[in-house]
Amino acid sequence: KMVRTRMLFQSVDKRFDVNTDGTVMLKRQVTLHEGHKVFSVHGWDSSGEKHTVSVKVECIHHHKEHHMDRVMNISFPEVLTFSKSSTGAKRAKRDWVIPPFHVSENSRGPFPMKIGKIKSDFAEETQMVYSITGEGADQDPKGIFTVEKSSGNLFVTQPLNREKKASYRLIAHAVGQDVINLEESPMEILINVIDQNDNKPVFTQNPFNGHVPEAAEKGRCMFMTVTATDADDPETHNGVVYYTFVSQEPPFPKPNMFDINIVSGTIRVRETGMDREQWPRYTLLIVAADMEGNGLSTTGTAVITITDSNDNPPQFEQTSHVVSIPENEVGHVVTKLTVSDGDEVGSPAWSTKYRIISGDEGGFFNVSTGPSQLEGIITTVKPLDFEKTKQYVLSVIVENDDPFVGSLSTSTATVTVNVEDVNEPPEFNPKEKIIFKPEDTPVDTELVTYIATDPDTGKPQIKIMYKMGSDPAGWLSVSPETGVIKVRTLMDRESAYVKDGKYRATILAVDDDGNLSTSPATGTGTVIIELEDVNDNAPVINERNITVCNRGSAPVLLSVTDKDGPPHAAPFIVETRGETSKKWSTTMNETSGVFLHLKSQLEQGAYNVVLRVFDRHKLYQDSSIQATVCDCIGDEFQCTDKRLAEMSLSGVLRILGGILALLLLVCLLLLFLRRKSSTKKEPLHPEDDARDNICSDDEEGGGEDDNQDYDLSVLHRGLDRQIGTFIDDVSDMFKVCNVKAVDNDPTTPPHDSLLTFYYEGGGSDAGSLSSLNSSSSGHDQDYDFLNKWGPRFKKLADMFGGGED
Repeated sequence: KMVRTRMLFQSVDKRFDVNTDGTVMLKRQVTLHEGHKVFSVHGWDSSGEKHTVSVKVECIHHHKEHHMDRVMNISFPEVLTFSKSSTGAKRAKRDWVIPPFHVSENSRGPFPMKIGKIKSDFAEETQMVYSITGEGADQDPKGIFTVEKSSGNLFVTQPLNREKKASYRLIAHAVGQDVINLEESPMEILINVIDQNDNKPVFTQNPFNGHVPEAAEKGRCMFMTVTATDADDPETHNGVVYYTFVSQEPPFPKPNMFDINIVSGTIRVRETGMDREQWPRYTLLIVAADMEGNGLSTTGTAVITITDSNDNPPQFEQTSHVVSIPENEVGHVVTKLTVSDGDEVGSPAWSTKYRIISGDEGGFFNVSTGPSQLEGIITTVKPLDFEKTKQYVLSVIVENDDPFVGSLSTSTATVTVNVEDVNEPPEFNPKEKIIFKPEDTPVDTELVTYIATDPDTGKPQIKIMYKMGSDPAGWLSVSPETGVIKVRTLMDRESAYVKDGKYRATILAVDDDGNLSTSPATGTGTVIIELEDVNDNAPVINERNITVCNRGSAPVLLSVTDKDGPPHAAPFIVETRGETSKKWSTTMNETSGVFLHLKSQLEQGAYNVVLRVFDRHKLYQDSSIQATVCDCIGDEFQCTDKRLAEMSLSGVLRILGGILALLLLVCLLLLFLRRKSSTKKEPLHPEDDARDNICSDDEEGGGEDDNQDYDLSVLHRGLDRQIGTFIDDVSDMFKVCNVKAVDNDPTTPPHDSLLTFYYEGGGSDAGSLSSLNSSSSGHDQDYDFLNKWGPRFKKLADMFGGGED
């Protein structure tokens, strides 16, 4: 396998040096008198074989500028000699050692331009065919490099651009033209594109914006950086950018207030004396040039905004204030101190804060910043006392949120506060008076004397009157003149008004001095009575209803309550009373409860259990408990009514029979009342004796000839309102009820369960359709069934079922 090996190079011209990778370096300045310089470079490979290459240095003029780039075109020896094989009959493959080609970008040609030559030592014996592959040859970008097949000369076909592609890697091939299997191993060729200064610097933004405080220190404040990029090779001077200032606007107070680092582009303050109030902004014109400032250049701007520094202290607009405020008021506004500030509005150097530096040793006042940020508001945080201090002299200073720049003096204001005397309410001492009394203290007993004093020592003392303020239970009274508190009604420690054994009441003290210009002042004091418990409540059983089984039932646990507290309550004693003792027994448990036991099996039913409960001082009370005893076992409470459970079927039937008999009596009574009230009967119509005469219609019409102004719907009344149907197997009781309902309805004509007959009137051309009016057909029918339809159809049964009569 053919590989590139490390070589030792030596330049014939000592002004040039060659690195181990084949790169030719210029050691010192060279003057090209003829426009170019040609010298040789020798190289020795690892086997000690010497190779020689010619190097030509030309001076090329750039088309935009008049500076020169040094470009080295490398030519190779015409023949690369390979060492012979020791076998003689067979050649051994040998290494090619070749430095990279260097081709200048933007070359003017002519194209194709020869850049080197490749050659095999087999060319001395036979014709070799050369070819190249790789990027720039048969791979994208294709066709940039070509090789002559017969000579091995390597050409570039167009100008190169280092900014698009800085190097190319090609593979060289050599095969025998007329000899089979004669082939050199592929060789890698590296072509480096030499940079030319064909790109000027470009600022990354334009303009650049920066901020610097107006009080920034000279030479120490680096506040912004400008940057420019160059597309040329950063390893050469073509890509090295330097920065310089061209101008400053405005040029005050000095024309060079800033300077810039030529390499990094960092801008810093050079001179002091900036004043935001006069020159709030500076614009700098900056030049960026490559070739270390001597090549291509571009211009940009940097806008510097001067930020405010606290160089103007705030000043009080009025430095002396005299105010008067009433005593005892907290949060009262004493005064407002306004200030002015020359710094930027809204900045920390403009907003203000305040401090009281003297005159408020007791901490009665506070000063805060007002909404406008340019005023200090003094308020009271503790009640002032005219009787103690009548005047305060406060010293207040104002500062900014930002510290001052340099040594600036602060502004001070003096506030004289005069305290005004007001009519203060009497004061109880102490505010809360605690006394201990038994709850059964007799009525009209003096509990305590609770008096107040008037704090207005500068005024003549007046008489103080007392009255009850809050007395929730109404147990107390107070003497208006002396403040003596007495028991008005008996107190009760177990009352809902007593919390944790304490009863609270308030006493009012009024110092009405009779002055109409001032309102009476009222002071409030609190009396706390800790009531001592006495044994005035007997214990009781809490449960009032229980349920037990009469067989195998567990004892029932009952709880005992005593409104009195220790030592008047537990331990308790429970006894059964009267008949209860025969059937029930009790035992106490460990937690002031009592177990109720059933002595013997009882019949199912309700029992009244009477228990007498004693406290530890033998104060007792009887408690009644309603006990329901069920016929069950254990705790499965299933109480059923045994009388209902034992009732037989015959008993149930007797009850149902009684209910039916009652309904029958009611129906008969209604029927009787109806018949008694019906004394007038409708006569038969003279024209038709044989007809249904149960009812007579109010509207008779003129038969079929009369069809004017007649409502046919009247004929259908009753068809839609039939009450019931008489069926043979229905009991007579329901028949009577249905008949009664029909008889009581005046709008319903009588009808049977099959057909309804109506009187059609006289004068009809059509004959009667009723079978009742047909004398010829009556002999052919059997009307005995009418006797089964009850008294309602008795008339019809007599007419048609009674024979010839």
